Amino acid sequence: MTTNLLSGGQLVVAALRAHRVDMAFGVAGESYLEVLDALFDAPEIRLVTCRQEGGAAFMAEAYGKLTGKPGVLLVTRGPGACNASIGIHTAFQDSTPMVVLVGQVARHQIDREAFQEVDFRKMFAPLAKWVAQIDMAERVPELINQAFQVATSGRPGPVVLALPEDMLRDHSAAAVVGPYRPVRAHPGAADLTEMRRLLAEAERPIMLVGGGGWDDRACQNITKFAEANQLTVCCSFRRQDIVDNRSPPLSAISAPERAPPSSRGSRRRTSCWPSARESAKSPRNPIR
Repeated sequence: MTTNLLSGGQLVVAALRAHRVDMAFGVAGESYLEVLDALFDAPEIRLVTCRQEGGAAFMAEAYGKLTGKPGVLLVTRGPGACNASIGIHTAFQDSTPMVVLVGQVARHQIDREAFQEVDFRKMFAPLAKWVAQIDMAERVPELINQAFQVATSGRPGPVVLALPEDMLRDHSAAAVVGPYRPVRAHPGAADLTEMRRLLAEAERPIMLVGGGGWDDRACQNITKFAEANQLTVCCSFRRQDIVDNRSPPLSAISAPERAPPSSRGSRRRTSCWPSARESAKSPRNPIR
């Protein structure tokens, strides 16, 4: 816990340290110079400086996807945030944890059409899991901690925090806490009992797998579950590798998004094992 008098920029970096961030990606901008100055004094955080914010966003998204830890992205306001938006949207759709720090105009300039001013709450509302602006230096640790919690808990995704440049120069003795502790949802005993009942009564059950967060162990477990219960498996779009393609239960379905109904049948490739008719004839083993 840190309670020294620090600038808003120093508090941002202190919070990143508390959450054990070891790498960040970005393009330098004058709207968050205080954060860059503080990062100079944090050698344990490697800052990868990129040529363009779109590339930095995809690097942060890839980092989050490969490590399971939030990819940290730093960009400046206006065009910097716009360039990064495609990578942020990718993280949202792929359930990748990200924490995005965006420089913002000074607080007294907000809503006055200042240079490159954008209302990031409105801009990123449909692209991110949560968007906020830190208007007081003393709230930096609180909101960054909340950002990491939201980005990693439940269905992971990107969180965007706007940092007014004058706030980053204010000083505060706010306490910095960390690291974050992701909260994972899981079915209760009653839910599992109901699932067993429904599965036992089903005539031609099929299991659809998709989404993010799959590791090797989870993929192996879901395959064993499908094999034990003789379930046909379908993998969702861009998730065809969750179940080994050589595994008997796999039904690999690949259909282009937004294709008109008349074209989907001709462009879909389906490989089912066992078939629905075979599943109906074969007795299933108990759930394991």
